[in-house]
Amino acid sequence: MSGIAKTPEPPYYAVIFASQRTDGDRGYGKMADKMVELAAKQQGFLGIESARDEELGITVSYWESLESIKNWKEHAAHQVAQDRGKAEWYKNFSLRVCKVERHKFFEM
Repeated sequence: MSGIAKTPEPPYYAVIFASQRTDGDRGYGKMADKMVELAAKQQGFLGIESARDEELGITVSYWESLESIKNWKEHAAHQVAQDRGKAEWYKNFSLRVCKVERHKFFEM
């Protein structure tokens, strides 16, 4: 999945994950791809947008409800990825959950 997520009319929720990585891959890329594929299969998942450069990565995932976000957070495979992230992949990160009340999409 790439590009701008095509989300439904609000309201819905956004999970904003910003991170700074440690050096080296150590399986990060493969796990990140696996998590996107798995998240897309979860009930309530609406889409994802992600960008990364050498300094900062930002991933925004969109969800129908707070319950669907909670279920994803507690998914066993996602918990493994979270633990590895804390132990070896991230220098630091932030996680924000926001309610989307309005959006506009412009396409040329």
